[in-house]
Amino acid sequence: MAQLTYREAVARGIAQEMRRDERVVLVGEDVAGAGGVFKTTAGLLEEFGHDRVVDTPIAEQAILGAAMGAAMTGLRPIAEIMFSDFFAVCWDIVVNEIAKMRYMTNGQVTMPLVIKSGNGGGLRMGAQHSQAVENWAMAVPGLKVVTPSTPEDVVGLMAAAVRSDDPVLFFEHKGLYALKGEVPDGEIVHELGKARIRRPGRDATVVALGLMVGRTLAAADMLAQEGIDVEVIDVQSLVPLDTQTILGSISRTSRLFTVEENPRLLGWGAEIVSIAAEECFWDLDMPCRRITTPHIPLPSADSLEDSVLPSVDRIVQEIRKGVNT
Repeated sequence: MAQLTYREAVARGIAQEMRRDERVVLVGEDVAGAGGVFKTTAGLLEEFGHDRVVDTPIAEQAILGAAMGAAMTGLRPIAEIMFSDFFAVCWDIVVNEIAKMRYMTNGQVTMPLVIKSGNGGGLRMGAQHSQAVENWAMAVPGLKVVTPSTPEDVVGLMAAAVRSDDPVLFFEHKGLYALKGEVPDGEIVHELGKARIRRPGRDATVVALGLMVGRTLAAADMLAQEGIDVEVIDVQSLVPLDTQTILGSISRTSRLFTVEENPRLLGWGAEIVSIAAEECFWDLDMPCRRITTPHIPLPSADSLEDSVLPSVDRIVQEIRKGVNT
């Protein structure tokens, strides 16, 4: 058992798969010599060499075009888009080419491609480098969408993503890169589409993702001191979505809250609330509540950014209000 940071776990997960399968290659801006701008690919060049760890120009369309071609012709590439905000520069190739190729060829061409990216706010990087965009990807048929919240899950979900024959957008939350956690020795492979119950509870189901998982767990500890026992579910995978775990929890607790960093309009929590309303309406004792970021660009100023992202205190207040209504 090793203590790894979240960023170290990214490199370990990639290295695990590169050792296992020589078809796995890594491409992206500064992923080789610099070890990644967030140091998530440190040591990979030294172990696997320039043929398999390739620095690219600052050209997101070229990165994904090359990676797509490699995936279509026998490799299993991992491509890095440095900040998830930059998907806006190359979204056409993701949505209209990568996501649809397997479908349009009736399965004759698979797309074993992982696109990893630093995602989310909290680091004072402003409106163009702090967005949480997993809801963009969730809306596109043909893409799998993953956001791990712990170092162990980074390794296991990276392995599952690399082994998938469908394209996976792998969102690494930038605010978690320094987080440390225990990671078991040996090969780790998780299953895509499995949520985790991080904390069992009886009074409410709280569904969270990425950075919000830790904040929700902290809020749950505070609420427990008031006698409010909440169950915390880490979604991990938005596509495929583990509705069985989520709906089973709601049926036990009769209350649903979602905690999401996406802007409120069309965030992933809206889809989960919709599913809950359709599938277990009669189990609910209160209206479902979404705890979100307002529908605004993220500010750079620390006090302003802190005020718009869901905080532990706001999560506590919203859950307390809902449970006691």
